[in-house]
Amino acid sequence: MLKIENVKVYDLKESVIASGNAMRLVPVEYTEEEFQKGLIRMKKLVNASKTTDVHCHDNALTGIRVSFDVTYPQYWTPEFQRYHFADIVTSSSKMHRLLKMNLSEACNKYVSQEIINEVNSYINSYNTIAADEDREGLSYIFDLRGEKITCNTKQEALYYAWMRVLSNTPLGLELFMRISTNYKQLQTIYHQRKNHKLKEDWGAFIKFIEELPYSKELILGE
Repeated sequence: MLKIENVKVYDLKESVIASGNAMRLVPVEYTEEEFQKGLIRMKKLVNASKTTDVHCHDNALTGIRVSFDVTYPQYWTPEFQRYHFADIVTSSSKMHRLLKMNLSEACNKYVSQEIINEVNSYINSYNTIAADEDREGLSYIFDLRGEKITCNTKQEALYYAWMRVLSNTPLGLELFMRISTNYKQLQTIYHQRKNHKLKEDWGAFIKFIEELPYSKELILGE
């Protein structure tokens, strides 16, 4: 299930203070007094963005940057990647490490043992082919849903063996990545996902948002 760790928040104070720049003639000093005044102003701007047709009053939220590590199941990422202001800093990789993973540990509790055993058998088949000597006359036969594929080279057989592993890997396999985003994007995510049917995964993400500094005032708009 979704797990978020190593959360860092940057430029919260500076962005809240900068939210008043439109009405200033000279740059402001980033003091605690200006921050407290900025919080009052940002609450009004967040509320204005919620209650009027102009949704960019609280654009200063884009300056409050958040970075975190997230461990996630494969079915979660297509939904998360629809948000365009969330950068994936770097992530773990099925393509590079799938053959080395312990699937019983890497898959979530909803993946059946039968599926894990099946994928492990495909991994073992791949490793057996990889260990074979590349010799003349060597051939492998794959039965792909009734279609017989004969491979006359080791490299060709490794391709089909790998595609069989990759294509049968369950969505419940969990990987991890580091994300960099901002309060404005998290505001959008919060209101769109707080009642999502993936209540364990998006529920953990919503809880993470609610626990960020000044989340109640700046993100939730309460």
